[in-house]
Amino acid sequence: MILKFGKGAGKVNEAHRGRTTREGIRIHEPGDFAGMHKAGELAARILDEVAEHVFPGQTTAEIDRIIEDKVNAAGAKSATIGYKGYRHASCISINHVVCHGIPGDKKLKEGDILNIDVTVIVDGWFGDTSRMYVAGKLSRKAERLIQITHDALMLGIEQVKPGNTFGDIGHAIQTFVEGHRMSVVRDFCGHGLGRVFHAPPNVLHYGRPGTGPLLEEGMFFTIEPMVNLGRPETKVLADDWTAVTRDKSLSAQFEHSVGVTADGVDIFTLSPAGLFHPTYSQ
Repeated sequence: MILKFGKGAGKVNEAHRGRTTREGIRIHEPGDFAGMHKAGELAARILDEVAEHVFPGQTTAEIDRIIEDKVNAAGAKSATIGYKGYRHASCISINHVVCHGIPGDKKLKEGDILNIDVTVIVDGWFGDTSRMYVAGKLSRKAERLIQITHDALMLGIEQVKPGNTFGDIGHAIQTFVEGHRMSVVRDFCGHGLGRVFHAPPNVLHYGRPGTGPLLEEGMFFTIEPMVNLGRPETKVLADDWTAVTRDKSLSAQFEHSVGVTADGVDIFTLSPAGLFHPTYSQ
């Protein structure tokens, strides 16, 4: 599903002023949208440029090195290097790894699918996004998983507008995914961000319509559904980072950072080259 969101998709009320809701969610000022766009665009551009480096025989450590070089060349900072002891500029999650995969020396194999997640800091603002890639030829079942996950994200984003709730976002994602006989991971969720990496609210990718905090103009957060071909349960490996599916089924994830405008949503992390999806469509 192609939805027409992006810069200028919604109007921002210039009389709006920053505050915090009773749930602890930051309401940002109109001028803050520009900072988020700058950070989000860099993160998205880096993921555009890394696409050519994903192929059978490549290592995820080399992909991460390329990402770190691109962050440094842009005069930005990696939000993940040094975060709770993490040492890499990206998380790279292959096949049944749900999220937080650690780059390493293992070589990609033909048909591997992988999520690459990058967060950069530009002028104090955090740009956070992830997308799926394939090494070599994409299998039919992996292609279907990736497509459903992508479409679930976009359906969740479609619910972002003042007056809706976070439950509306989660419900849209959950019902779509489960309607295609796949499952939504419940152990991880999206999050608020802005001048901090993680902040309220927790953005669940499941839920009931009309529940949770109301969406208000000026809220910034990520939506990043993780979808499994099998059951939703996950486990974290001994490295305390890598989360995998318990049944070893394939998993996929897409992530955008968004802001609520007066009449809809602004996506900060749109792919400048239109490479957000492995089939190269926005």
